[in-house]
Amino acid sequence: MTADHLPDPEMLAKAETLVEALPYMQRYEGATFVVKYGGHAMGDPAAARDFAQDIVLLKAVGINPVVVHGGGPQIGEMLGRLGVESRFVDGLRVTDAETAKIAEMVLSGAINKELVSWIGQAGGRAIGVSGKDGGFVRAEKLTRAARDPESNIERAVDLGFVGEPAEVDRRVIDTISSAGMIPVVAPIGVDREGQTWNINADTMAGAIAAALGAARLFLLTDVPGVLDREGRLLADLTPEAIAGLVEDGTISRGMIPKIETCVRAVDNGVDAAVILDGRVPHAMLIEIFTRRGAGTLVGRG
Repeated sequence: MTADHLPDPEMLAKAETLVEALPYMQRYEGATFVVKYGGHAMGDPAAARDFAQDIVLLKAVGINPVVVHGGGPQIGEMLGRLGVESRFVDGLRVTDAETAKIAEMVLSGAINKELVSWIGQAGGRAIGVSGKDGGFVRAEKLTRAARDPESNIERAVDLGFVGEPAEVDRRVIDTISSAGMIPVVAPIGVDREGQTWNINADTMAGAIAAALGAARLFLLTDVPGVLDREGRLLADLTPEAIAGLVEDGTISRGMIPKIETCVRAVDNGVDAAVILDGRVPHAMLIEIFTRRGAGTLVGRG
């Protein structure tokens, strides 16, 4: 073959990428991946388009993706428009009855259906649900304590209608996935009395991943993953290593609840959990289908 007839180098590189991905596709065929999509990347149409394409590709190669989305910035924007002031405790929005109604409207309505639409435009078939549909996420009130800086005494904090998953009935998700469709879940739950509860999306995703026995839980955020004190990415962590990093302050602030969600999911049967930067195009595909990886993976050790 003469030089004039050699394949284009760019096409060769794409073919090599597919060959590299093949063993990972075979490994994960039939597996369930739960993907929490949130952060400011949700407001970027280009990022949303990339995300939808990634999800449709996972379904096309035989993986069952389940999307759980957040919407904190969008809820905050809507509350601001309506003149409702937000208050937070440990990163959780204190949710009174009015705020709860607005949160459900934004999460189960605008954001959920927008993601379903993006997946449809990418060639997939998605169904949007919340934990209220079929009662598949039974919730209970979340309790929190905060330490008074003056007295150093811990006091219970009433977060209002903020809940946490108590039970997850996987049949709703299994039915959607087995029909060849992609579940898109809004983080809303309901208790046995019919009361609606707003649930943190990371927590919701972790609970659903555990109930499904997922091979992977992905938390797409606004950071590359867990960083060391020099700002370098920590690619692999175990629960034991994480405990030390939290104790010495390397893992702090907003990363703590995310890493706790990962550890809890792994402790409850998820094979591994990964924290990724959702702003990076196709970061999830790089993490899944290449040897390089793209975020912080929390395994069982």
